[in-house]
Amino acid sequence: MTAAPSGSKADFEAADERLTMTRPAHPAPYGTWSSPVTEEAAASHPGRAEWLGCVGDEVWWTELRPSEGGRQALLCLRDGQQHDVLPAPWNVRNSVHEYGGRPWTCHERATGGPLVVFTHHADQRLYAYAPARDEAPRALTPVAAAGEGRRLRWCAPRVGPGGGEVWCVLEEHTGPQPGDVRRVLAAVPLDGSAARDRGRIRELTDDGPRFLTGVVLSPDGGRAAWLSWDHPDMPWDATALHLAEVDAGGGLRERRTLTLTSDGGGQAVASRESIAQVEWYTADELIVSTDRSGWWNLHRVDAATGRARNLYPAREEFAGALWQVGMEWFRVLPDGRIAVLHGHGRLALGILDPGTGTLTDVAGPWTEWAPTLAVRGDRVFGVAAGPASGYEVVETSARTLAPKVVSASPGAGLDPAYCPLPEPRTFEGADGREIQACLYRPRNPDFTGPEGERPPFVVWVHGGPTARTPKALDVQIAYFASRGIGVVVVDYSGSTGYGRAYRERLRGQWGVGDVQDCADVVSALVAEGLADPARVAIRGGSAGGWTAAASLASPLAGGRYACAAIYYPLLDAAATVTGETHDFESRYVEGLIGRPDEVPERFVERSPIHHAERVTTPFALFHGAEDPVCPAAQCDRFLARVKNPDLVRTHLLFEGEGHGFRREENIIAALEAELRLYLDTFSPSEG
Repeated sequence: MTAAPSGSKADFEAADERLTMTRPAHPAPYGTWSSPVTEEAAASHPGRAEWLGCVGDEVWWTELRPSEGGRQALLCLRDGQQHDVLPAPWNVRNSVHEYGGRPWTCHERATGGPLVVFTHHADQRLYAYAPARDEAPRALTPVAAAGEGRRLRWCAPRVGPGGGEVWCVLEEHTGPQPGDVRRVLAAVPLDGSAARDRGRIRELTDDGPRFLTGVVLSPDGGRAAWLSWDHPDMPWDATALHLAEVDAGGGLRERRTLTLTSDGGGQAVASRESIAQVEWYTADELIVSTDRSGWWNLHRVDAATGRARNLYPAREEFAGALWQVGMEWFRVLPDGRIAVLHGHGRLALGILDPGTGTLTDVAGPWTEWAPTLAVRGDRVFGVAAGPASGYEVVETSARTLAPKVVSASPGAGLDPAYCPLPEPRTFEGADGREIQACLYRPRNPDFTGPEGERPPFVVWVHGGPTARTPKALDVQIAYFASRGIGVVVVDYSGSTGYGRAYRERLRGQWGVGDVQDCADVVSALVAEGLADPARVAIRGGSAGGWTAAASLASPLAGGRYACAAIYYPLLDAAATVTGETHDFESRYVEGLIGRPDEVPERFVERSPIHHAERVTTPFALFHGAEDPVCPAAQCDRFLARVKNPDLVRTHLLFEGEGHGFRREENIIAALEAELRLYLDTFSPSEG
């Protein structure tokens, strides 16, 4: 096998200039280096800004606060200073699809100041809050009936026509099973009358498709558009585009599904078309990001006929996997140009002119932009990160393309010399297939490895599996790399960012293709002399935890790993169709493995839980006690089947945590245990 740099690697080399190490370094075994990137620094680092929006001339966003019990705060930038819009314990977050969706919007009223509408995670209700008044937020939706738990959930709020309602996606849980759920578009009165009377909530759509995005209104308010999909498809498999007329009473009439065709007529595209985002361009035209070309490209669509024209044909993605309702990869500007996020294996911010077909990127030190944008006039706001800076809110002018940071990265205090440089790579697998990855070598200005010693490496496996890992500073990667442990992040078959064909390489192959890709990357690193073959670990969470666990039991991995750190994993694929996961992903495995009634043997062959007795490698296991996606009970069953209990170096079950950890103390505990696993397993060896 051979490995070659990705064509985009040069884009990252300039960023290395500010990471250049000038202090003298002395030799010390890899993995033993002392580092100022502490567990506390990694755990207290706030999450990236999310769910951007403009309120007047201000930009607002949400941000995870691990030090505040993992609450999601709503912030604004006012007079150059960052302020909390809502104090603790208000938690601006929801659990629609369990992963949550856009949790807030704002009604910019003529009098009385702005009215913020948001979801509060503790009870999942919608609330309204007027910052200009000295009043507590008031509920807009009813509380769940006693003993029934959180039955009503809301996301993607948007002020409806006339300003008297907020239109949302309503998710209603009707019974005890994960599949006992319905979703519709609904209108909630802003006067609070529905807080005690469910009957005041208008349902805008009937029970139909299983999943919906929020509604978007045409510039004149006369039309509405939204997306839907249904089991067994996921939104990156196939979605439908819906249109409706908005009548005088605020109802949606003449609802129809719009089928896209090629410009000038032609054949309708196959049903396996994924539209990731839709926005109105004019009262009669839409902009959609669709992968009908094999890549998520932007198309201008006639709302009457469905004729679609690709605005910028490219082997790049102008969207991604719609894991949360309300994610945005483009926004239409008032002058008709479009702010877009696009790229191959990463996202850059650019301005696309549909009239000329030109696309101009915003320059700067950032190597990744998050899928959220806000626009006010010609001002465009986004969230970007670089190799030595965490995600920060950036403003640019669509006219001059001159960017400026308006809210600095919370990780700005890290010394850049301890931040490893992301090196995008394209490896070649044993069968000649391409494998995308990103290499982070050990980096510390105070130390260097002993002559002749090759460093240990950890293979990081992202979740999803339909996802990818951003190519920017991750403080947890810096935590390990600054101690002399390299990290290689593998965007294995099925990852987004590389076109539909790459994404679909995992169809029917989960538990095989992902395991093989990771193993082949390890072989390439060893062959290049970059990694010590006796000191390679694998680490993953969620679907990445599945791959990590499967790699310990699968002959495809060939004993390449010395240990594994497994976070909140799926371990039993068949359990997803028997009620042991949430509705959103309950039939996801049909595309990844197959139908369990047609290929039951695959579910046994692939699921780590059925091969726990094969595990001979030490591992650590971390889980949240309240995980609705990958229930912790699977971990108990897996551990019961491991023949040698001494292999279980750590098993931490965190109360109050769900799918992924949000609390500072739990993140610290997991990092400490993971590092201890590596130090206990790795010992310097001859390279």
